[in-house]
Amino acid sequence: MGAMVEWIISDGLTGHDEAVAFMEARVAAILAGEADECIWLVEHPPLYTAGTSARPQDLLNPRFPVHPTGRGGQYTYHGPGQRIVYVMLDLNRRGRDVRVFVAQLEAWVIAALAEFGVAGRISEGRVGVWVPRPEKPPLFDGTPREDKIAAIGIKLRRWVSFHGISINVEPDLMHYDGIVPCGISGHGITSLVDLGLPVGMDDLDNALRQSFLRIFAAI
Repeated sequence: MGAMVEWIISDGLTGHDEAVAFMEARVAAILAGEADECIWLVEHPPLYTAGTSARPQDLLNPRFPVHPTGRGGQYTYHGPGQRIVYVMLDLNRRGRDVRVFVAQLEAWVIAALAEFGVAGRISEGRVGVWVPRPEKPPLFDGTPREDKIAAIGIKLRRWVSFHGISINVEPDLMHYDGIVPCGISGHGITSLVDLGLPVGMDDLDNALRQSFLRIFAAI
């Protein structure tokens, strides 16, 4: 197997079952030494996914199809205007450390957001990437308000990753109302456009490409 990472961008909306089938096949091919690692950028039609820690009480209104999935995490929403980044990387060659890998994914998102002047951050006890919202009232206990802009949930098969990241560019944020996103209440959800930035999907894709090698060194 070569050391290249193949980038694929799919136009239109990709069905969730189709995406899972593609990832399953690609992971098997990577493990067999028959394919390179892959970053796959897609958009989904409106749907909810349930991670391995999803709690039934967090599904408030199943207004869209619900897909159980083997990734880590709880309920999340996917839909048009949200960039899904499916990450099929071989941790056998990149160090078999799940915590380091998740930290790299977070750092990658933060670096891409920084291209647009967005100060993404990680928060203790809350997975994903968050944006401080000092212009919004704090929570009832005085905690400063943060809104989530990206979710992360991965699965490993023999140390090859799949599933990955979702980053909000301009989704319908009302679609999150059917779930408690990632089991977290109080804090909200935002997007690049919600933050007042005229960023398109192509802009984000370019930022992801530019920041990838800074986080995931070529091997």
